[in-house]
Amino acid sequence: MSDSRPLLEAHRLCKRYGDFALRNVDLTVRPGEIVGYVGRNGAGKTTTIKALLGLIRPDGGEGTVMGAPIREMGRSEGVAAKELLGVVFDTLAFPDALRIRDINGVLRRCYRQWDERRFRAYLKRFDLRDTKKVKELSRGMGMKLSLACALSHGARLLILDEATAGLDPMARDEVLDLLREFVADDGHGVLMSSHITSDLERIADRVVCIDDGRIVFDKPKDEITDTMGVARCRARDIDAILGADVFGGTAPRILRHEYGVDLAVPDRFAFAEAFPDIPCDRMTIDDYLHFTIKGVSR
Repeated sequence: MSDSRPLLEAHRLCKRYGDFALRNVDLTVRPGEIVGYVGRNGAGKTTTIKALLGLIRPDGGEGTVMGAPIREMGRSEGVAAKELLGVVFDTLAFPDALRIRDINGVLRRCYRQWDERRFRAYLKRFDLRDTKKVKELSRGMGMKLSLACALSHGARLLILDEATAGLDPMARDEVLDLLREFVADDGHGVLMSSHITSDLERIADRVVCIDDGRIVFDKPKDEITDTMGVARCRARDIDAILGADVFGGTAPRILRHEYGVDLAVPDRFAFAEAFPDIPCDRMTIDDYLHFTIKGVSR
């Protein structure tokens, strides 16, 4: 597969579960990218990932993962693509009675490119003793073990579902460093679902948000955090601000509070020049999520 082709792409992906539906989801991960996938609990993040991996069958849509059609990922035709995937879910996928050294033996028989030396190096880096049983591992230690497995068989694409959940700040730093190292290698990419948006602010290239089964934004992370802003306004200032040419033709979004009004602005530097007396803070990913999901347009 050419290095210029997406490692993962989905178009109009659909899946219905009772009252919930994944609706026309478009998602792409290109070589060299870390894509953050965000949204509220139950919004559809894990359903999307399971559909991409062939763990559930989509009702509609199409796409590829490492060149294999997503409808083949759950069959023998998807085996070659899965060799190139490293996957970490939010729970450890091994039986409680297994020791870590037993997991090494199992995965050595599952992956053609399994690298035992690399796996043991990750165990040392993560301070994981191979004599420990799975049931003895804390949530954070389990996530580290899953990452060690995902990174030890020549994967080119990592798919991580809440991989930093349960890790202390120092351990999260270590994981983020690993992901930076991973995408620095030619042709690698990461799809990372996470509620810890501060992690995504540090390493993501793009941020994709899903809400109620639909993609509601797909933006370069730097556009959100480096350019956009949150204006802290008084209610009486809103009409004057909305009448100014500071929104670039976009419909501004507003969040009202008891103490005033927050306004999403596309360029906080231009806004500061136009309204120097109104505080305008840097936009975070969390801020943008709130404006997109809970804000109202004007």
